Amino acid sequence: MLTDMKKIVVLTGAGMSVESGLKTFRDADGLWENYPVQRVATHEAWERDPEYVNAFYNMLRHKEGVKPCLGHLLVAALEKKYEVTVVTQNVDDLHERAGSTHVVHLHGELMKACSSRDPYDERYIEQLGPERLDILPGEKAGDGSLLRPYIVFFNESVPKISEAAMEMSTADIVIVIGTSLVVYPAAGLLHYAPPQAPIYLIDPNPVNVGRIDRLQHIMKGASEGMRQLTGILMPEE
Repeated sequence: MLTDMKKIVVLTGAGMSVESGLKTFRDADGLWENYPVQRVATHEAWERDPEYVNAFYNMLRHKEGVKPCLGHLLVAALEKKYEVTVVTQNVDDLHERAGSTHVVHLHGELMKACSSRDPYDERYIEQLGPERLDILPGEKAGDGSLLRPYIVFFNESVPKISEAAMEMSTADIVIVIGTSLVVYPAAGLLHYAPPQAPIYLIDPNPVNVGRIDRLQHIMKGASEGMRQLTGILMPEE
């Protein structure tokens, strides 16, 4: 690790991937409006109808033409001059595809499958890809349980939150992009930021974060906001 480099922690939400053509979950005509949470994103839904739940996430994996937006690319480009950790609430792999090398996925990863007996047993987490996008009905993990999406369902614990809090606590600079900061425990991560660390919030909409004197709100979308912020953090680029 290059300890002489300042550390940036970037916290991203659904608004980060909107410009890549992915719907948010909560906005009008978002995914939850067409596919209710209770049917596709809870442990009870999985127990009740695992084939339906798998079919929903199979459908998401088949989204064609989805590529990292300029915002994703500019976040990755920060690694030229900073140590960068991305903490994302998104389950897509757009940060990785843009070139970010240290990504903490709070809510799981769409392009992975896991054991339904112990979703976080790394021995049974499987990488999916273009040659295998679907989890088939009845398909089993290495421990003999049904394969399920490697997604943190509602009301399940968030196993990566401690790692994310640790990363946030060592940040020199914090960037928040495309999240309403209403979903916990992710919304509480800003409380772990060191008091001297400036916080840049990129979102075209008002975000209720309370009074944080060191916070600068750039009211733009992910790409235009990151373009502006890149001029501040890497002015010669």
